[in-house]
Amino acid sequence: MSASLPILACFLAGLLLARFGLAPDALLRHDPTLPALWLLMALVGLSLGADRRLGEILRSLRPRVLLLPLGTTVGTFAGCALMSVFLVYSVADCLAVGAGFAYYSLSSVFITQYRGEELGTVALLANIFRELFTLIFTPLLVRLFGAPAPVMCGGASTMDTTLPVITRAAGTAWAFPAIVHAMVLDFSVPFWVTLFCGL
Repeated sequence: MSASLPILACFLAGLLLARFGLAPDALLRHDPTLPALWLLMALVGLSLGADRRLGEILRSLRPRVLLLPLGTTVGTFAGCALMSVFLVYSVADCLAVGAGFAYYSLSSVFITQYRGEELGTVALLANIFRELFTLIFTPLLVRLFGAPAPVMCGGASTMDTTLPVITRAAGTAWAFPAIVHAMVLDFSVPFWVTLFCGL
């Protein structure tokens, strides 16, 4: 959970700086989010490419392990479509937000570019809360619904911030499925978000 707090603090700091007119004018005149997105994508590629486990994970991949990200995707989209009935946002907007799968930094920038700052902020907060929920409630999720539940709840965060709490509550046998789950979702985020933002 401590890994998510600096992200939330930076978001709140930016919000307060802009609200009280303390943000640099250059940042407000020239939108820096697209160059930041390019840099973020390069850094994601670097981190995946530098991870020595990547080849080993891909070589030992069994088709059955792909049921976890498939279940996460179907469940997330079903929940988002259902929630759109109760919200002011369209089904496509809700699906775009959900398609972040707790990858808040990437999805919120994409959504801001395509649909504006309001929905981008909603995406950022929704995906941060998804990660925080997983960090806090993983032991309860394992007890009530079994070991796959926190992996599916954690979305794309299950190969980094939520992995330790998942392996502690569900067992180390779930480390590999959780990493594969997150990798598949990481790669799918840009595709799904841009697809739903384009509808």
